[in-house]
Amino acid sequence: MATRKRNVNKKSTKKKKGMSPLGDFSRMPQGNFWIQGAITIVVFMLLLSAYSSLTGFFVEKEEVSLSQLTADINAGLITNIKVSGENLEATYPIPDSGEDAEVIKKSKKEAEASLTETLTNYGVSPEALSGVDIIIEDPSGFRFWFMSLAPLFIPIIIIVLIIWYLSRQVRGSGMQAFTFGQSKARMIDPADKSQKVMFGDIAGAKEAKEELTEIVDFLKNPKKFIQIGARIPKGVMLMGAPGTGKTLMARAVAGEAGVPFFTISGSEFVEMFVGVGASRVRDLFKMAKKVAPAIVFIDEIDAVGRVRGTGVGGGNDEREQTLNQILVEMDGFEPNEKVIVMAATNRPDVLDPALLRPGRFDRRVTIDLPDREGREGILGIHARKKPLGADTNLKVIAERTPGFSGADLANLMNEAAILAARENRKEVTQYDLIRSIEKVMLGPERKSHVLNKREKEITAYHEAGHALVASVLPYADPVHKISIISRGRAAGYTLKLPLEDRKMQSKREFLDDIAVSLGGYVAERIVFDDVTTGPSNDIQVLTNLARNMVTRWGMSEKLGTVALAGDDGKTLFGVGVNGREHSERISAEIDVEVKEIIDGAYQKAETILTENRNVLTAIAKRLVEKETIERDEFEELLRKHNITPKQKEDIEHTGV
Repeated sequence: MATRKRNVNKKSTKKKKGMSPLGDFSRMPQGNFWIQGAITIVVFMLLLSAYSSLTGFFVEKEEVSLSQLTADINAGLITNIKVSGENLEATYPIPDSGEDAEVIKKSKKEAEASLTETLTNYGVSPEALSGVDIIIEDPSGFRFWFMSLAPLFIPIIIIVLIIWYLSRQVRGSGMQAFTFGQSKARMIDPADKSQKVMFGDIAGAKEAKEELTEIVDFLKNPKKFIQIGARIPKGVMLMGAPGTGKTLMARAVAGEAGVPFFTISGSEFVEMFVGVGASRVRDLFKMAKKVAPAIVFIDEIDAVGRVRGTGVGGGNDEREQTLNQILVEMDGFEPNEKVIVMAATNRPDVLDPALLRPGRFDRRVTIDLPDREGREGILGIHARKKPLGADTNLKVIAERTPGFSGADLANLMNEAAILAARENRKEVTQYDLIRSIEKVMLGPERKSHVLNKREKEITAYHEAGHALVASVLPYADPVHKISIISRGRAAGYTLKLPLEDRKMQSKREFLDDIAVSLGGYVAERIVFDDVTTGPSNDIQVLTNLARNMVTRWGMSEKLGTVALAGDDGKTLFGVGVNGREHSERISAEIDVEVKEIIDGAYQKAETILTENRNVLTAIAKRLVEKETIERDEFEELLRKHNITPKQKEDIEHTGV
């Protein structure tokens, strides 16, 4: 699978927008701080209002003498009197101030006499006393004691709550130092059906499933292996490209065996304090042994498992200490220990040899990118909960997605569902799936990025050059779509897909790919006698491909079968980033050979486009008119100009 993109150069800006002048402080997680501060203020205000409402009962009231009280009763100034033991509360209504306006004054009666007797002795007439409501209140009970003690205890309770809350916040942040040594592994319980994954939930990877079935069998029935003297592998290393489902496969092993699954990333072991990673490793294995049989899964183990002795960090390198502790823990297992360690990495070449020796990670399972049948199965799994239209054909989608990983296919199905929902439709159609392929590969359409008339014409000839060269050369992949609609960072693109999956590529195929990459550049020079910034990405891709042919794959006639670069593109056994093991003369010969390969491909592309100038013009004009040409329409254009499109049998005849 390949795409040829035409880039549009944009000026880069040095200053990042939205950057706070406070630098790194602006990236601190301040959301929780402000939320907690707001909660503290609200709680404090509620307590304060409750206290205020309670203390309102105890506002200092004016005290009057008993003789003055009797005079006010005779004058008709009092409406009611509350009696609570010896205490009296008299209500004085305020005239001309509304029905509810009143003043409460307090006094005391004689202890040995009733209120009526006291008032009569002080000269209150029976007629005046009959106009006053006398209310007797029981001075005992909960309300009495609460109202008496609340003004004393409520302020104390408020202060205690504030101190407790503040100390809790300090303890939550400052006391974390005492938990550094504890493992941060997350455990998935086998009874949790929402997180349980089975082999049936994973499509493809048949060989990997067969290898891991033995692990499941051991966890379910270890006696069968122990009785015959067999030793199950202590560690299983899952290797594969990103997105191929290594973590999912490890969870499926735990799901099939029905055992606890402890998962942690390699980077979570390492902290700023030396020795913390080793402590976390010990804590993790201790947890797993308590609930054995169990599976411990370390994702991205290359974060701590790289080759030791590089000199980085000195003798107290935290990463090396963590790796040493992992090695010790794996060696410390008893023969019948029912804890299996699984790890995942996409960089097995950088791992320490001690990790991969027998007795540790002695079983290595490679999970490759899915083939066409596997891709169709993965698409079917991710389509289970999506309503598909009657026209959907997952087999066609699988054929058009070679090189897609399981994660890519999951994203493809999700993008198709989003496209359907955006257009207010209830089903996902084949058109949605086709569009989502290009969205995953190249990014969303940029309809607002409108090219002017000349730019549109240049882009059309550029993409037509790619497509025409790919159609004529025998070892290039057939063209499935050409478009001059901006998508992602590309102003246009040519979608080339192989008719079948390939595990190897030949030198002839690489040479044709380089010529196809140069097709857009050559077309611009032939038609406009000028070049733009559009082919910049094409030039980078073809230059890297030509250099790899010379330095990595032994495809140079002059330099022969000598590996001059490592798998990561750097020199083998290099010292430093730019170190190399070959001489300046060899470097010069590499540069010359790379240039000869590119020059030969340029001549090939130029010859094809010059001889088929009329076809190039017809394709470009159709692109300017319609902006997008699908495979059927493109092949019809080729047939009109006596060019036979590639068929599957042609690929098989010219393939490796």
